[in-house]
Amino acid sequence: MRHVLVALAAVAMLSFVCFAQSPEVSKNPVSDAVRSILERQAKNMVAAVDEMPAEKYSFHPTPAQMTFGHLVVHMAGSNNLLCSKISGMAVPTSDKLAETDPKDKLVSALKASFDFCTQALAKVDDSNLSEQLTLFGTRTASRAATMFILTNDFADHYSTAAAYLRANDLLPPTAQKKD
Repeated sequence: MRHVLVALAAVAMLSFVCFAQSPEVSKNPVSDAVRSILERQAKNMVAAVDEMPAEKYSFHPTPAQMTFGHLVVHMAGSNNLLCSKISGMAVPTSDKLAETDPKDKLVSALKASFDFCTQALAKVDDSNLSEQLTLFGTRTASRAATMFILTNDFADHYSTAAAYLRANDLLPPTAQKKD
């Protein structure tokens, strides 16, 4: 049920972004919306991982949940994989990350993953949204569905980071007062 709600929220966000664009009708409304969501979520997610103190990267609310450091590793890996699949560009090579790596290394890897996504999605258009992509093992999804998975991941990952921040008496970036 949660995934259905996240998917519906993503579609609603995509619709809003599409209508919020300039008066010109976009020839690539899906790709343009994903790029717009990417830009906003990159700022929020990097700000969220910056907000968490380094000594709290080992925090996890329950033993069954991942640590905050693991969440950052997961976000970077997910961004790289999905943006690679959507664009057809190779996943960037980098050092293997561990949830116990220093905060600055993890934040840097997350920023690099968003930079890669920005570059990878810059020239993606809506001409082949129905093309089937192999995602995990033999699981396939259309390019359009993969784009929705990416934006859903942004929402899911940010909400998890926000909950971890709040559990440590910190405000997530989107809840902070703007000057």
